[in-house]
Amino acid sequence: MRVVIELRPTAELITAVADPDVRVAAADVAGELPGLDLDPDFEPVAIPWLGGPSPSMSPEHATVVVRGRIGDDPDEHRRISETDSVTGVFADPAIEPVLTCGGDPAVGDWHAVAALLRADDLAKAGLTGQGVALAIVDTGINAAQVEKVRGGRLTIDAARSWNPQGVNGTAGAFPVDHGTMCAFDASLAAPQASFLDLPVLRSARQGKTQMDGLLSDALAAYAHLRTVLTNQPAATRALVISNSWGSFAPSWDYPVGQAGNYSDNPAHPFNVIVGSLEAAGADILFAAGNCGRDCPDARCGYPDRPITGANSHPSVLSIAGVDTKNQRVGYSSQGPGRLTDRKPDVCTYTHFTGSGAFGDEPDTGTSAACPVAAGLVAAIRTKWSATALPPARLRELLQRTASDRGGQGFDYDYGYGIADTAALLAELRRTPDRA
Repeated sequence: MRVVIELRPTAELITAVADPDVRVAAADVAGELPGLDLDPDFEPVAIPWLGGPSPSMSPEHATVVVRGRIGDDPDEHRRISETDSVTGVFADPAIEPVLTCGGDPAVGDWHAVAALLRADDLAKAGLTGQGVALAIVDTGINAAQVEKVRGGRLTIDAARSWNPQGVNGTAGAFPVDHGTMCAFDASLAAPQASFLDLPVLRSARQGKTQMDGLLSDALAAYAHLRTVLTNQPAATRALVISNSWGSFAPSWDYPVGQAGNYSDNPAHPFNVIVGSLEAAGADILFAAGNCGRDCPDARCGYPDRPITGANSHPSVLSIAGVDTKNQRVGYSSQGPGRLTDRKPDVCTYTHFTGSGAFGDEPDTGTSAACPVAAGLVAAIRTKWSATALPPARLRELLQRTASDRGGQGFDYDYGYGIADTAALLAELRRTPDRA
C-alpha cells in the first residue's frame, strides 16, 4: 500500500528540507528502510511541531515526511515502524473531488448566488479580494472559461502557484474541469483576488481513475503554501485555501485506531500541517462532502460520520451545502465530524447554473459550496488581515453571525447555519482592521 513515512533525521537535514531554496533527495532522508519502495521523485516535506504556543520548525522538534510503498505484511510494517529514525507510518489514501450524485436540475443561477452573498455590498465596501491570495487546490484552473462566463479578468498568480511532481501545465490554463468550477464560484464574492493554482488532483501516478490524487501531494502543496504565507508581510498576511475534495472510504485508509490512520487521526502528517498552516495565519476551507443520508455519492463508504480527516479538522471551516432557496441539499454530509464533533461549520450555496465547467450541468456538490465560502472569506481579508483578525476569530464570527436554519443553534445538518454576509459585515464594522 502507499504510505508516508515520518522521520526525525539529523538537524542538518531537517534544516535543509525546511528551506524552500534547498533540494534534498528522499534517499538522503530515509536511508535504507526495510521493505520500503521509496518514491525518489517525491521531495521530502518538513512537518512542524505543534506542541508549543506556535508551530515550530526547530530541528529539535520538526520531522520530515517521505513517501513510498510497503507490502501488506504486518511484520513489514512493524519493522519499518521500529526503525530508530522513524516516528510514524501513515496512510496515503486517494483523494477525489467532491462531486454530487444528484441529478436534479439547478436551483437558481450564479447571479442569484452573488445577490445572496451581497456581492454588490461587498464591492461598495471595497471588499473584492484585491491583494488576497486565494489558493484553489484541485484539478487546475482554466481562467479563460471563468472570464467567458463571468466577464472581467481572473488574476492568476503564476509565480506562487505550484504543480505536483509529474504534472505538466501552466497555471490558469488547465483543461476545463472541477477546479475551474471552484475558481468561478470563489470569484463570485472575490472577483479581484489573486488565484493560486495548485492542481493536486492531476497528480501523475497510477490509480483507478484519472482524478485520483495522493494525499502526499496535498501535503507537499501545503508545504509550498506555508512558504507563500510566511513570505507575506505580517501586517497584510492573507491566504485563503479552498479544498473541494476528500477521502471517501475506509478501504482507502489504515483502520481506525491504527497509528497510520488518516480519517480519525489528528497526528497524521497532513492533519498536522493543516493545523500548523492555520496557526500561522491561513484560512482553510474544506467541503463537508456529499455523503448526506438523503442522497449519498456512490463512493461513500463510511456507514456514519462521513466528514473525515482534514475535512473535519478543528482549525478549518467545513462547508455544507444549501440551494438558493436556503434548503439543505440532500447529498450534503451531516456531522458529527471525525476529528472534531461540531462539523460542518456553516453552509453556503450550491446546485446552481454557473461556470459551465460541465456543460449544462449545474455547479454542484459541497464542491461548489466550499469555494463560494472561500470567496466570501477572501473578500473579508481585503481589509482584515490574519494578523488583525486571526483565522480562529474569523471562523467564530462566521459561525456566530450565520442564519440559523435548524432552530437550535448548532446542528449536524446545517452546522451553525447559512453564512450571512450582512450580519458578518455588521459585526466586522466593530472590529479593528489593524492589529
